[in-house]
Amino acid sequence: MGMRNTRLYLLLLALPFIGLVFIFNYVPLFGWIYAFFDYKPGIPLSNSPFVGFKYFELAFHEGSDLWKVMRNTLVLSLLTVVTTPLPVIFAIFLNEIRSPRFRKLVQTMTTIPNFISWILVFSIFFTFFSVDGGVVNSLLLKWGWIQEPTNLLANDKWAWIFQTIITVWKTVGFSAIIYIAAMAGIDPELYQAAKVDGAGRFSIIWNVTVPGLLPTFFVMLMLAISNMLSNGFEQYYVFYNSLVSDRLQVLDYYVYKIGLLNNDYSFSTALGVFKTVISILLLFIVNGLSKRLRGQSII
Repeated sequence: MGMRNTRLYLLLLALPFIGLVFIFNYVPLFGWIYAFFDYKPGIPLSNSPFVGFKYFELAFHEGSDLWKVMRNTLVLSLLTVVTTPLPVIFAIFLNEIRSPRFRKLVQTMTTIPNFISWILVFSIFFTFFSVDGGVVNSLLLKWGWIQEPTNLLANDKWAWIFQTIITVWKTVGFSAIIYIAAMAGIDPELYQAAKVDGAGRFSIIWNVTVPGLLPTFFVMLMLAISNMLSNGFEQYYVFYNSLVSDRLQVLDYYVYKIGLLNNDYSFSTALGVFKTVISILLLFIVNGLSKRLRGQSII
C-alpha cells in the first residue's frame, strides 16, 4: 500500500509538467490546419478557401529554394553528427585531470558558453574575426602572417566549417556533463580489476571507460540523427548575411522568412508540418536500427 501511495504521489507531482508539455507541444499542432487553407491575416479561417495539399506541392514543384535550404540543413546537421564524439573525448580527458580544483575550473569555463545567448556569441566572434579592428586579423597582419584581412563571417566557402566550430565551442562543455555522469555510473570494481591486471591509464580508458560510455553515446548519436532537420534558428539568424546566405539559410530560418517576413502563413505552416513528419520518420528509423543493431530501443 505504501508503494502504491508513493507512485500516486509521484504521478501527481508530474501532472503539472505533463500538462505544460501538452499545452506547449501538442495544442499548437491544431495550427497545422492552416497549411490546408489559403489563409490571409485578418480573414477568418472559416472564410478562407480550402486548397488541400497545394502548399505541399508548391514546396517541391516550384520551391527551388527549398532544395538549397535542405542541402544547407542536412550538411550542417551532418557536420554536427560527425562532431558528436568530441564531448565524449573531452569528458574522458576531463575525468583524467588529477587536480580537483583545475578540473572544476576547466569544466566551469567550458560549460559557460552554453548559457551565453547567440547575440553575445556573435558579438564575441565579430570582435575577434571582423575585418575592421578584429583581434585575430589585427594580430596576423601585425606579425606578417597574412597580407590582407580574412572575413570569416562573410566567407561562403568556410561558412559551414566555421559555424560547426562555433557550435562545438558553445556546446561541447555542457554536452560532456552527460558523459561525466555516465562515467560516475561505471562500476569502480572494473577499474580496480584492470589495475590489478597491470593495465595502464590509456588501456583502462579504452577497455573500461569507453565501453561504459558507448550506450549513452549511441543514444545521443541517434537523437542527433533524428533531429537533423532541427538544427536551430538563432545561430543562423544572427550570423546570416547576404554573402553567406546561400550557405546559412537552413530550414528553420526559411520557415521564419516565409511566414513572418513574407506573411505567407499557409506555406510556412506546410513547411513546418513537412519538417515534423520527416523528423518523426527519422526517429522511428533510427529507433529501428538501434533495436536491430544493439537490441535496445530508445523510445
